[in-house]
Amino acid sequence: MKKLIFILVAAMAFAFSACEESTEEDVYNPTTDGIIGEWQSSGANVAVLLKTYFKVDSIYAKFNANNSYLVESYASGTKTTYSGVFTQTKSTTGAIWTITLEQNTPTAVTSEGIFEITQNASIKTKYTMKYEVVQTTPSIGATAPTPTAGFGSSSGGVLGTTNVQTFVNIVVK
Repeated sequence: MKKLIFILVAAMAFAFSACEESTEEDVYNPTTDGIIGEWQSSGANVAVLLKTYFKVDSIYAKFNANNSYLVESYASGTKTTYSGVFTQTKSTTGAIWTITLEQNTPTAVTSEGIFEITQNASIKTKYTMKYEVVQTTPSIGATAPTPTAGFGSSSGGVLGTTNVQTFVNIVVK
């Protein structure tokens, strides 16, 4: 009988300890997590090039920890969905990262560029991202911006900052 009570007490102790909730939070850190999260751009934050030539008024982007992504672009009331996989690499220039996007929907293209994430000074859980990418394959004659040349360096600076997009995080990590 003592043995049975001991087994029951041990089993209950194990059950209660197994149900204990972790107190450790999974907190977003842009220096290690990079672009992972959900981002939105609209109004004045949309790149001038996209507004002028493609009539884009807003963009939603979700970059997943498994390196897949989904982008929804809205132009004149019409949604276009882009998806694929990406790789991101922290550069040695400030807080700038490089990114390569291998899009598979709606068409297969490769785009390359840079991004930089900064924390909102007044709301510590909010972040802003500067983002500049260009299609490199199939070639449209554009060259990707580089961390050392900075934002506005697409195609050797020919585009200026017209291709620089600003995103605000909706959900990070």
